Amino acid sequence: MDSLISAAARALAAGDVFGALNRVALRNDAPALALRGIAMARLGDLARARALLRAAGRAFGPREALSRARCVVAEAEIALVSRDLAWPTKDLDAARSTLQAHGDDANAAHAGHLQARRYLLVGQLDAAQRTLDQLDPTLLAPAARAAHALVIAGLAVRRLQMKVARAALQDAAREAQGAGIAALVAEVQAAAADIDAPAARCNTHGSSQLLSLDEVEALLASRSFVIDACRHAVRQAGVAIPLASRPVLFALVRALGDTWPGDASREVLVARAFRGRQADESYRARLRVEMGRLRTLLKPLAGVIATRNGFALQPHRAREVVLLAPPSDDEHGDVLALLVDGQSWSSSALALALGASQRTVQRALETLAAAGKVRPVGLARSRRWMTTQTVPGFTTSLLLPASMPAD
Repeated sequence: MDSLISAAARALAAGDVFGALNRVALRNDAPALALRGIAMARLGDLARARALLRAAGRAFGPREALSRARCVVAEAEIALVSRDLAWPTKDLDAARSTLQAHGDDANAAHAGHLQARRYLLVGQLDAAQRTLDQLDPTLLAPAARAAHALVIAGLAVRRLQMKVARAALQDAAREAQGAGIAALVAEVQAAAADIDAPAARCNTHGSSQLLSLDEVEALLASRSFVIDACRHAVRQAGVAIPLASRPVLFALVRALGDTWPGDASREVLVARAFRGRQADESYRARLRVEMGRLRTLLKPLAGVIATRNGFALQPHRAREVVLLAPPSDDEHGDVLALLVDGQSWSSSALALALGASQRTVQRALETLAAAGKVRPVGLARSRRWMTTQTVPGFTTSLLLPASMPAD
């Protein structure tokens, strides 16, 4: 490696992007192409950065497997930042294996860190945790250690482990200060502020109150019977009954919770669950069937009894029934929750992260765009979506149904 390449690499490591480009901007050899790609990524020109890194990967010879693997890792990082979640992860796995085989433990750890970040984005929390457990953060540079701590914090927030999240954010702040990168320090500070923002609404006895993530954690650990409209489940004292795949049953239990301790009429239940205008015999028969299914699912925590007017919810041990709802009443709050990170997302990446069909996400984006809440960037297959303004007053974690396991 010649002196200019070494100097450019040191400049990039120190955050001096223009200093690195001044040294390699006119060169087209493989190392220079790779460094130029990383520099363009730092400047935000992600499309140009990916093109340069691919060119660098092709320029490195077959005997330079280590350098080619590093280019793959750099391209994977750009794909993650640009929210190209469909980028082939097998390439990253192969690159990570190559790096480990050649003793490049630092870059292998960085590749694992990128895998964990992607798992976190798409809600695969167990896979993210397994990947993090295999990593040694001491092998990472200070900036990468700060990002690693942010992933740990994000995972803890999704699981509502707030003490773990706050400790990880303190580690991230310390590493970011040590790295001396202002943008990274600002990112950590923003993350620390986000976890103190209102995360949900608690509705009980006709009153509504905004809750922080710490208060949500305490509520879900309490003896209260919680109808979780954020993640479509019923919870009590650490026991969870998922209903995300049973929208009719969740609509019924939510209607029963709204009228507790009284009963909900058959007309109300039919309207909420089936969108029927009148509770005729056909709807009444269907209601009895669905109520039987709901009764079976809720048996560990509550009973569902028939009354003269309709049906009523009877928790076994809880003294109160609480509805935990998103802080925003927006119909497509889950889409906004992902876009609020300030990155540009494709509809396919949003669909992958939310576990929904791409057409469903496209319809939501069209509705939000008509309301002026999001805007498209680019055309056709390169189109991405961003928020038109910061969505105030809530964190994202409780608006993502796929982000929390039911157990």
